[in-house]
Amino acid sequence: MTKPAHTTPPSDATARRRAPPVLTYSVGQLPSFDAAFYYRARAELSKVAELRVPPRDANAFEVAAGHFFRIVSVEGPQVGDLNLWNAHDLTERFYSGKTRALHATHLSTGDRLWSTFPRLRPMATITHDTLDWYGWDEDGAGVHDVIGTRCDPYTNLLLNGTEYQHCCHLNLTRALATERDLPLAEAEVHIHDVMNVFMCTGYMRDTHQYFMKASPVRPGDFIEFFAEINLLVGLSACPGGDCGASHSDDTAKCYPLKVEIHRPRERALAGWQSPPPIRYSRSHGTGEGAARVITRIQ
Repeated sequence: MTKPAHTTPPSDATARRRAPPVLTYSVGQLPSFDAAFYYRARAELSKVAELRVPPRDANAFEVAAGHFFRIVSVEGPQVGDLNLWNAHDLTERFYSGKTRALHATHLSTGDRLWSTFPRLRPMATITHDTLDWYGWDEDGAGVHDVIGTRCDPYTNLLLNGTEYQHCCHLNLTRALATERDLPLAEAEVHIHDVMNVFMCTGYMRDTHQYFMKASPVRPGDFIEFFAEINLLVGLSACPGGDCGASHSDDTAKCYPLKVEIHRPRERALAGWQSPPPIRYSRSHGTGEGAARVITRIQ
């Protein structure tokens, strides 16, 4: 909703509003997307695994560093909620907010999915996206957002007064608990803000509220990622289906999502290695303990 102003604008209000926008981050020093490397690596792939994520449910699976994985639409338009963890340390996980700040509100080929502090490194790189043609529509919407957090039982209870047990937050919690043999309460703390795969979203032009609309994804479309480190991946087939009307209920038509894991030729990865953690000293302004901390987090 638009909030009414309760104060009188100052005499220079117009001039203040005309201050030019400045990008929050200057990202010129980030390593550029090496298209030739990734295209060469994906030119000869061998499929090593395939699985399906049932509607209104989730699966968790590992992807080895140097492998590709694809999320594929198979039966109808379906949105997926994606979580990533370091396969050997669940405290290193996808950082959607920093990814959004470094790239954009919506991701596509060449963008990276960054991990949380203190490592802050690429976990995965998007190497192919059959929906990259969509761009921005007349409503200002795009595909594959890192704006929304995930549908969850807490917000649903707050807004609707009911409990719904197949929202993406709970789907991912159950999938992680099953994959790692964790109690549900312990698994839940590792569930984090997602990349909304295939979801079409934006901000209302007048109120700047987050909106969704029917996804343009169709069977055969896919988005492909290169695992920069050893990954544990969680994927939920959202109960909102194509998210064109609702979520957190059973009214939407939902479909499964297919996941394929592919291994490139070994020679295609010659010279490549997983990115190391960022080498901030973690002295936190004290100047102490830098070498010790850097050694510990590697």
